[in-house]
Amino acid sequence: MFLENTVNHKEQFGWIEVICGSMFSGKTEELIRRLKRAQFAKQKVEIFKPAVDVRYDEEMVVSHDANEIQSTPVPAAANIPLLAMNCDVVGIDEAQFFDNEIVKVCNDLANSGIRVIVAGLDMDFKGNPFGPMPALMATAEYVTKVHAVCTRTGNLAQYSYRKTADDDVVF
Repeated sequence: MFLENTVNHKEQFGWIEVICGSMFSGKTEELIRRLKRAQFAKQKVEIFKPAVDVRYDEEMVVSHDANEIQSTPVPAAANIPLLAMNCDVVGIDEAQFFDNEIVKVCNDLANSGIRVIVAGLDMDFKGNPFGPMPALMATAEYVTKVHAVCTRTGNLAQYSYRKTADDDVVF
């Protein structure tokens, strides 16, 4: 279980937390849990998602269990710093869909004293590293890997399984 950093409350410093894993592993659920805890603690929280993610809702970040939290869709990672001023915590869902600029954005936010919580797929359906997630995981102070359960074998799922013949990484 992840425990929030609780040291040295006299100085403001930030860090990056990455929540990664396959589809249906609970990444967004864990992201929402952490962000709601920060809101309960009266911290200023902003949540972002890529504008291309409209699966459940155009503006809300929604988990498969139907938990949701208000977010701001952005077309590119470069839009996030402008919208995250004066925040204590920034949440980012579906980070694999952003370009590599997301790594610099997250590091700049953390270096300015903001806690940054990022969720995304670490591997595509072929088992290859997905988008900027490997670089985010390498620079993060905390990485939580969650797993789905295979519906056929009952074993932990290491990466997402594609049921169609489509070979495009993003489907």
